[in-house]
Amino acid sequence: MNPSVNALLSMVLAEAAPAAGHASSGGLVDFVFTAFDAGGHFMLVNLFWLLASLAVIGERAVTLLYRYRLNASAFIEQVHKMVRSGNLDRAVKFCGMAPRSPLARVIRAGLINANRGELEVAKAVEEALAEYTPHVTRRVQWLWSLANIATLVGLVGTIVGLIGTFRALGNVPAEQKQALLSNGISEAMYNTGFGLSIAVICIVAHLFFHTYAKNMVESVELNALKLENLLSRRGSLEVVPADSDVRAAS
Repeated sequence: MNPSVNALLSMVLAEAAPAAGHASSGGLVDFVFTAFDAGGHFMLVNLFWLLASLAVIGERAVTLLYRYRLNASAFIEQVHKMVRSGNLDRAVKFCGMAPRSPLARVIRAGLINANRGELEVAKAVEEALAEYTPHVTRRVQWLWSLANIATLVGLVGTIVGLIGTFRALGNVPAEQKQALLSNGISEAMYNTGFGLSIAVICIVAHLFFHTYAKNMVESVELNALKLENLLSRRGSLEVVPADSDVRAAS
């Protein structure tokens, strides 16, 4: 196998070998190298789609689990306390402490327009939802497409391997045909197995991230609605005393 491919595989599997617990002398790394040796050149195409899938999974994991992570219940509780006590500026600054969180950005947009009326608050919140919530679900659907592509690429590798094997059978002596056929079937099966393995990884990751992103979007929308209702009640409470004072003065 090409030395550059060996180096690339070593980087991809560097953390996989310790995870195996050194249960066997070869383990996962030797198996994967054997698969690439027996799988032929088409395994490089499978490797490309594996790296693409891992890149998407890694990006979504970092974004959703770390960059956008926020304790929604505790955050909203603090914001509501500040709004009820009339500290809107403090609440806006508090939202600014989590500048990457979609929830904090949507809530901040509503708070900035709190003194402009209920309609302006609703418009600001709706605009912020339309701007920030798509970032939560971005690239999650790619995983489903990558799963389908990896499966098809593995099947194409299987067909290419079998075609090459049967074509070569007519040019070798009879005593070598069995070994050639065995190697050809092994190459085809390695391509199929590797493609299906990539597909399984993508489907599991898609299931997790789709559920996680959906729950995050629903949390943002629910808490945005709660903020609109809170600001609406706050505005009505400020208007009622003013009306009663006017009547008393007259």
